[in-house]
Amino acid sequence: MTGKLFLVATPIGNLEDMPPRAVRILKEADVIAAEDTRNSIKLLNHFDIHVSMTSYHEYNKYDKGKYLVDRMLRGETVALITDAGTPGISDPGEVVVQMAAEAGIEVFSVPGPAAFVSALIISGMPTGSFVFEAFLSRETKVRRQALERLKDETRTMILYEAPHHLVKTLEDLKAVLGGDRRIAICKELTKKHEKVLRTTISEAAALYAEEKPRGEYVLVIHGKTEEELRRESEEKWTQYSVKDHVQHYIDQGRDKKTAMKLAAADRGCSRRDIYQALLQDTGKGIEQR
Repeated sequence: MTGKLFLVATPIGNLEDMPPRAVRILKEADVIAAEDTRNSIKLLNHFDIHVSMTSYHEYNKYDKGKYLVDRMLRGETVALITDAGTPGISDPGEVVVQMAAEAGIEVFSVPGPAAFVSALIISGMPTGSFVFEAFLSRETKVRRQALERLKDETRTMILYEAPHHLVKTLEDLKAVLGGDRRIAICKELTKKHEKVLRTTISEAAALYAEEKPRGEYVLVIHGKTEEELRRESEEKWTQYSVKDHVQHYIDQGRDKKTAMKLAAADRGCSRRDIYQALLQDTGKGIEQR
């Protein structure tokens, strides 16, 4: 009979947030796979958990993942924890989960704290739909591409950031998303000095350029509104004449009627307005190709 894999959430700062079920599962496990055993031993000692640990982190996730799967195939139960929060979220836990699933091993979640969820619900930003990006890449090209993808994102966006990279990230966000975009910067979540700064990206960048960032940060950013997208689309087309705008769609194979309808939608006006503008261009007619 094969063993099981439990992904066990642990506190992100306040030990009172440790779920009772998590304590029981950890005590019953045959081995606990921890991101940093030196950090996790403090947690285990606090809850009187005396189970052997093995390190499982970014730099050994494949080899150690195979080792853990082998133990589970022999019938042992493995509990996976991260330094803080829910394993498998922006950490190597996803690799061993994939390996276990492919080996036919049952995988269970023991839910609990997650920093990005805590930040989202206290941010004051829309929570109905959101996108979690975790940490942005340190590679300039990859980082820029990720930010460009987020530029027109309408959902609330959530990022993690370390203190020594916060200022650079805020400057990059300002350059791509715009300084007026609303942002909530959450730090020290669930701890004594928990703080949420609700401001704009420009104001946040100016603040942290003067005040040295300390602690781990979660950035919650307001998505672009549909009104902003509509306005930007209209502004983009105003650099074209109505004639060129309609011709653009005809060149794509649309008939003149459809081309006029699409141009009207782009410009936020009626098809009659498009027709009247074209009449004023008498002698410069639209070419139906």
